[in-house]
Amino acid sequence: MAAEPTTLVESFLYAARTWPKPDALRYKEGGVWKSVSTQEFLERVRYAASGLIDLGIQPGDRVALLSENRPEWIITDIAVFCAGAVTVPIYPTLLPHDVVYILKDSDAKVLLASKPEHLAKATGGRGELPTLAHLVLFPPTAASAGEMSWADLLDRGKKRAEANPKEFDERCAQVKPDQLATLPYTSGTTGMPKGVMLTHNNIMSNLRATCAEVGVANTEIALSFLPLSHILERMFEHALISRGCTIAYAESIDTVAANMAEVHPTVIAGVPRFFEKLRARVLEKISLAPAIRQKLFHWGVGVGKQVAALEAQGKPIPFWLGLKMGFAKKKIFSKVAAATGGQLKYFLSGGAPLAREVAEFFYAVGLPIYEGYGLTETSPVLSINTPKAHKLGTVGKIIPGVTIKIAGDGEILAQGPNIMPGYYHLPEGTAEVLQNGWFHTGDIGEIDSEGYLRITDRKKDLLKTSGGKYVAPQPIENALKLFPYISSAMVMGNGRKYVSALIVPDFEKLERFAKEKNLSATPRSALCQHPDVKKLFDGAVEDLNRGLAQYETIKKYALLDSDFAIGEEMTPTLKVKRKVVEKKYSSVIDGLYVDDGR
Repeated sequence: MAAEPTTLVESFLYAARTWPKPDALRYKEGGVWKSVSTQEFLERVRYAASGLIDLGIQPGDRVALLSENRPEWIITDIAVFCAGAVTVPIYPTLLPHDVVYILKDSDAKVLLASKPEHLAKATGGRGELPTLAHLVLFPPTAASAGEMSWADLLDRGKKRAEANPKEFDERCAQVKPDQLATLPYTSGTTGMPKGVMLTHNNIMSNLRATCAEVGVANTEIALSFLPLSHILERMFEHALISRGCTIAYAESIDTVAANMAEVHPTVIAGVPRFFEKLRARVLEKISLAPAIRQKLFHWGVGVGKQVAALEAQGKPIPFWLGLKMGFAKKKIFSKVAAATGGQLKYFLSGGAPLAREVAEFFYAVGLPIYEGYGLTETSPVLSINTPKAHKLGTVGKIIPGVTIKIAGDGEILAQGPNIMPGYYHLPEGTAEVLQNGWFHTGDIGEIDSEGYLRITDRKKDLLKTSGGKYVAPQPIENALKLFPYISSAMVMGNGRKYVSALIVPDFEKLERFAKEKNLSATPRSALCQHPDVKKLFDGAVEDLNRGLAQYETIKKYALLDSDFAIGEEMTPTLKVKRKVVEKKYSSVIDGLYVDDGR
């Protein structure tokens, strides 16, 4: 092996030898947290890889994973690498036709899934999948006819490894840096999902640069809940594994709050919507506290924002302000920190722009969110804020080895060893984004005088009103979602006279509001039309409009009586599929642009 690991296989094996521990992976079963030691981790990887080889998997073959986060996911991922094969991650929330499309397009030979209903998404289109030869089901569900259990795969691999003791090591040694490692598919916000070819070197270069910038120690404990099918969480976990850290898997997205208190993580990766909801939950609890405690909390947040502003400017913190901040952390924010397990150093955020107000809030309460930027096509990190270099309102400085330039139209272009070779089966799509050695991100941004990158919007998402004004919808949507009674929002206006919005209320809070006000409207559709509810949302939109340019202001909006569904109107990483929403709610949208004489 080289002095420094050059493949994900070498990285895993090196870490396993260097930092063995009793709790490399943790998971909850039957209400009890259990651990997988480094030795057990390595053994299961060996047996899973040997089992796949016994099923006929050759170097370069595709192996698909359709599962929520769990130890078996990452074990299988590394096992596939060790077999010289390629992992195809699939979001478990995808609809059957999307699952079948990915399996077919990738030519997957084996599918491993965590639930029978996940396998059913594939088997329903089995006739379209001539290459899919084997189905493997993770525990605790027992395999049925035509399927293999995880235990059977490991047992098969154990027997093969014992009969061929050198085969696993030989396969591992054959894996090269320029070899394809994984084929994740884009979320499909603008069309059909595209298979992104990422090599071992793509991900390893990103892993090394990011770890060096953030400073990952082998004592870190991470709580995993962002889907492993998402390249951010995937690279994050491989980075943690490369440093011998502990990864604990949340039971589900709904149990994250409870699991944080149990696991005591030091670092967590999430997407903006997670942080928006966490902030709303904290503020809601504070709103129910005695008046003096509410006043103290908001005073402390104000102090924290003052500190953040000075640090962002590189200015020293006055002694008196430092004393106030120390008091706030110890006496005011300690319960917030305790709710995260009491050991959290920082959050990492990616996948979509983080509202500055959200970042300021968490920074103020002593739980900084270090926002980064990247795409699946860039493995994914291009820039990141870190404990040693951060600036609110930006996505950080460019990581080592990556070069960024801003095109004449504001688009961010990137070069570096982390950039994909191309899209699978899509030479025209590849040629569209890889031009003259530069990857065209599709995002609009700018680099300030200190080298921090700021994202303004997606190039394809920019709206142009009929009056010729360009409007960036994401900052407006982010601001709307900060209103306690709003769950989701989508801003429109392309080719129209003015900007409008579709708003999904947070019905749990709205129904509580209705109960407190003794409102008679019980169906959600009727509740959305109630005058008191309309007044509530009118006020929120008016407050938002005060901070916008005239051409950006929301002139009309509609309240929807159901949220955007993941897999339909929303991607698994909670990005709105604008074209899908526009088509589904076309009549509602058209109604917002009926000329009413105003």
